[in-house]
Amino acid sequence: MAGVDETIVREYFEMNGFLVRQLRKYAVQSRAKRSEEEIDLVVYNPTWRKGAGKPNFMLFSNELELVQRAVVIVKGWHSQRFTPGTLRGSSDIFKFLEKDVLKKAEDLFHVDEKQVEDIGPFMKILVMPGLPTHEPHKSQSIELLEKAGIDAIISFRSILQDIVQKLEVNHNYQKSDLLQILRILKNYDMVKAPQLELFGGKR
Repeated sequence: MAGVDETIVREYFEMNGFLVRQLRKYAVQSRAKRSEEEIDLVVYNPTWRKGAGKPNFMLFSNELELVQRAVVIVKGWHSQRFTPGTLRGSSDIFKFLEKDVLKKAEDLFHVDEKQVEDIGPFMKILVMPGLPTHEPHKSQSIELLEKAGIDAIISFRSILQDIVQKLEVNHNYQKSDLLQILRILKNYDMVKAPQLELFGGKR
């Protein structure tokens, strides 16, 4: 399932004009991950402009233009509710913030500053199912993530809404199985943007 989650996130950034590098095509299961394997995606925004400002911690597509470059970690635990207790008790969420991982990220982003101007620090973005909707759990979760060193989070709901909204039903996305499936569902009104109501029906 991790491969599908990363594909969704990759398509999202690419649809919003980013250059995306997926560092590995395999899943690590029988051993501990090496530092470079903690990073799922590396993204770079070629249209970023100096002085654009800083995006909010809860990142949406209308603020992606404020992101110049970032390492992206994808946690697609869709059946699990994230709470402050979940965040405190799960060390896996924060492994990509360890020094050796961040050093590897610096190496991946290394450029000759004499040739490339206006290179700022890379952001650390976490993609997750979502945060609690009620207070004080929401604020406590954000505080924990910010203190850990995460610069921004994006929810899967926000990503899927943006992808579906941007899909054109009269385009053939034959180079992307994900986009083609969503396009077909949208064509038959089985996926409705922006609510993402699958298969219609009344609630």
